[in-house]
Amino acid sequence: MASKSLFDLTDNISITEARELLTRLPQRLAGGNQAIALTRRGKPVMALMSWDLYQSILETLEIMGDPDLMSALRQSIKEVGEGKVTPWETVKAELQL
Repeated sequence: MASKSLFDLTDNISITEARELLTRLPQRLAGGNQAIALTRRGKPVMALMSWDLYQSILETLEIMGDPDLMSALRQSIKEVGEGKVTPWETVKAELQL
């Protein structure tokens, strides 16, 4: 069974097409986890994505590259699986929100 990607590679377009569409591409990629593969001679050579998606990928890579953060994340996931959670209302009260 293939896993579903968090990102949608929505289109393959040539670099020539991208040049012609450049001013419209930001609208086309806004608000989603979408990327466009830019091709040269039919083969993908670059990916074009929104700045927000790019930053989120960098942040994810930073977290994944930090052993302490990954350990904390794994521990948190384990605790949630074990039902060791604090209700949101309790957290809000403690933080005086």
